[in-house]
Amino acid sequence: MTTDTPRTLPDGRAIPLMTGAERPMLESWLAFHRATLAVKCAGLDDTQLRLAAAEPSSLTLLGLVQHLAEVERTWFQRVFGLDVPTVYDSGDGYALEAGRGIEEALAVWRREIARGQEHCAGLSLDDHGQIPDGPMAGVEVSLRWVLIHLVEEYARHNGHADILRESIDGSTGA
Repeated sequence: MTTDTPRTLPDGRAIPLMTGAERPMLESWLAFHRATLAVKCAGLDDTQLRLAAAEPSSLTLLGLVQHLAEVERTWFQRVFGLDVPTVYDSGDGYALEAGRGIEEALAVWRREIARGQEHCAGLSLDDHGQIPDGPMAGVEVSLRWVLIHLVEEYARHNGHADILRESIDGSTGA
């Protein structure tokens, strides 16, 4: 078996490509981290998904899913020319609403992933977009940079998700 043959972990996540072209490798790492976030949320009820792990932080698994929906929209749609508003009123996605549970948040997150993939499908790694707002508004970035940044963003937040999940039910793992 070659190392670029897709393989999966027991929890169903595809192991990222270890050889091959740059874009599929970057996209496989991003897919792995997206799947990791979903695994961290699996099997928990709405109350558990709203629990914060460490005072004074109000960070929750539900808030992370919402935040990463916002991240997906910003970096793959807004940066690459789509004039779309933020997903949530808070702009960062962390704020929780009583009526919005995990099923809705996951559906929104998955929708933003699909829209971003569709929008960027025809772009090359060297194509550029512009950061739409914030302290780096107007700065030009390549799709390559965005993919690397999103792998980092998910990896960092999956570390938070590890701590949150362990504090909720003791579950640990990749």
